[in-house]
Amino acid sequence: MENILTVRLIIRKFEHNDWKDLYEYLSDKEVVKFEPYDIHSENQAKEEAIRRSTDEAFYAVCLKENGKLIGNLYLAKGDFDTWELGYVFNSKYQGKGYATEGAKALLDYAFKELGARRIIAMCNPKNDHSWKLLERLTMRREGLLLQNIYFKTDRNGEPIWLDTYEYAILKEEWCK
Repeated sequence: MENILTVRLIIRKFEHNDWKDLYEYLSDKEVVKFEPYDIHSENQAKEEAIRRSTDEAFYAVCLKENGKLIGNLYLAKGDFDTWELGYVFNSKYQGKGYATEGAKALLDYAFKELGARRIIAMCNPKNDHSWKLLERLTMRREGLLLQNIYFKTDRNGEPIWLDTYEYAILKEEWCK
C-alpha cells in the first residue's frame, strides 16, 4: 500500500519504531475506555507496534508537518465485500478534525481502490465522539444491538454486557 495523503495527514502502515507514540495514547485510560483491551505498558506497546506492522488492517495516522503518530485507523475485509472501520486517536489530538479527515481518506481508498461495496462500523452508544464521527462521515445508523458483546467481567467472572450501535455506508452512497 502506498501512503494516503490528506491536507494535514499521512496514513501509512505501522512501523516497529511507532511504539512510543502508540504507547502515548494506548496508555491513556480515557482513550481505551471503549476498546476491547485495557491500557498498554511500554512493553505491550512495543509488541503491538510490531504486530500492527504486519497486520494489513491497521493504519498509522501521522501529522504531515512532523511525522508524529497521533492515532490509528482500522479497516478489515469481511464477507460479501463488506469492510469494517475502526479508529483510536491520542486525546491530545482529538476534537481537531483529524479522525474525520483520516477516516474520509480511508473510506475513499476502500471504495475506489480496494473494491469495498459496503463499510460498517460499530461503537458503544455511550461513546458520543465515536457515533458523531460516524454520522459526520454520512454513515447511517442501522441498528442498536442490546447486550451483544462484552470485553470485561465483574468480580465474579460474569460478563459485563454492552450495547452497540451499528453504522454502515454503501459505495453508491459514498461515491455519488
